Amino acid sequence: MTVVRTTEQPSETSFGRQSRIIAFVVAVAFFMQILDGTIVTTSLPQMASTFGVEPVSMSIGITVYLLTMAAFVPLAGWAGDRYGARRVFLASITIFTVASLFCGLSGNLTEFVIARAVQGIGSALMTPVGRIIVLKNARKSDLVHAMSMITWPALTAPVIGPVLGSFITTYLSWHWNFLINLPIGIIGLGLVLRYVPDQREEKVAPLDFVGFLQSAAGLTFLLAGLEFVVQGTTALVASVGLIAVGVVFSVIATRHFMRVDAPLLDLSAFKIQTFAMSTLSAGTASRVAINATPFLLPLLFQVGFGQSAIDAGTYLLFYFAGNLGMKAITTQMLRAFGFRNVLVVNGLISSACIGGFAFVSPSTSNWLIYCVLLAAGLSRSMNFTALNTLGFADIHASQRSSASTLSSMLQQVSLLLGVAVAAAVLNLSRTLHGGEVLSLIDFRWAFIVVALIGAVSSLRFISLPHDAGAEVSRHKINTSSKPSNS
Repeated sequence: MTVVRTTEQPSETSFGRQSRIIAFVVAVAFFMQILDGTIVTTSLPQMASTFGVEPVSMSIGITVYLLTMAAFVPLAGWAGDRYGARRVFLASITIFTVASLFCGLSGNLTEFVIARAVQGIGSALMTPVGRIIVLKNARKSDLVHAMSMITWPALTAPVIGPVLGSFITTYLSWHWNFLINLPIGIIGLGLVLRYVPDQREEKVAPLDFVGFLQSAAGLTFLLAGLEFVVQGTTALVASVGLIAVGVVFSVIATRHFMRVDAPLLDLSAFKIQTFAMSTLSAGTASRVAINATPFLLPLLFQVGFGQSAIDAGTYLLFYFAGNLGMKAITTQMLRAFGFRNVLVVNGLISSACIGGFAFVSPSTSNWLIYCVLLAAGLSRSMNFTALNTLGFADIHASQRSSASTLSSMLQQVSLLLGVAVAAAVLNLSRTLHGGEVLSLIDFRWAFIVVALIGAVSSLRFISLPHDAGAEVSRHKINTSSKPSNS
């Protein structure tokens, strides 16, 4: 296939500006996608009433979205290379937006489930391919800023989604939780057509169909098991069984990818220490703490403190402000201290903040809680951006597509794993002290366990070289005798 590229080379300044615009365009699409996943949970009772079913039946809408997304994520990198990342990204936004329309117009549960399944397909392609576009168009010197731009939706949408969803459901109707995606999707399509160049690979191997089926089955069964653990509506034995089947298929797929000449996913990226640590080992554990906290905090304030959703939302605004506030100085922090020091020290600070929530109560000063929430949001944002950027700091151009897909797959696992761990600790604590409902002591144990996981994972980054990812963070340039002019 012919490569479509412009022959004129832009200046470094114009290239940096272009990469920032492209990162913003991708971030708009990501925000729509992630907001949809968090906003829908607030309207399930109202949707159940409209469809004439029990509220618990609505969980299938969340599950089917998750599973179709899991099934098609492994295909994203190959599709982006084969048909062009821009074209696939446009298709993913279109599929997601049109499916959102049909979700909002659904008249019964069957129609809603079908629309959510299609929506999951669009979501599966959007994140890996969007990241590929950013990686292809950003110089290493711009990578921190670009990755910071496309990670802010993952930091902010889970915080504002439930609050926005509650407002829309209360004052409009649940339909608008999906219809709100239409203007965002249309704007996203226009921005992609205007700013994202059409880049394609010269040679793309045929689809590794066997590898696709094996990896799709592994991820689907694994996420299904974790989701059922979170929901608590399925027997624990069955949930663990699904997780085990997912692990088996994942191992089979891994062996297949290592044997064939043209695998769907190139696993050589895991030989690069920065990618392996930030996505698979310490990175996954760190993301467990990152993802568990937004799940626990609303429950703490509403169930543990007995507050209304609006009052809980007021607390979360400070957490949201912290997530946004750190974005402005992320590049400077990484340049001054480097990835290793930031991931270790900031990770320990983040874990201490998470652990701090174990010791708050309804009698604690609001201003003290606000300060802890702000610090937790700031440190969470720094950790998230540093992990996502370090993962691609040393990735070769030929590995970008597979690395982006692998990263998306592992982040989906860590997202559900974080919520599953938090939910499991809550339920275990409640069972041990014989409570019928969750109490404040259950939340204390959950925050302590999550904080310990975060702290241990942070200490693992000590094994990174001092100059890990320095070409991206420019830490070595900054600490040399000659100052940087950038």
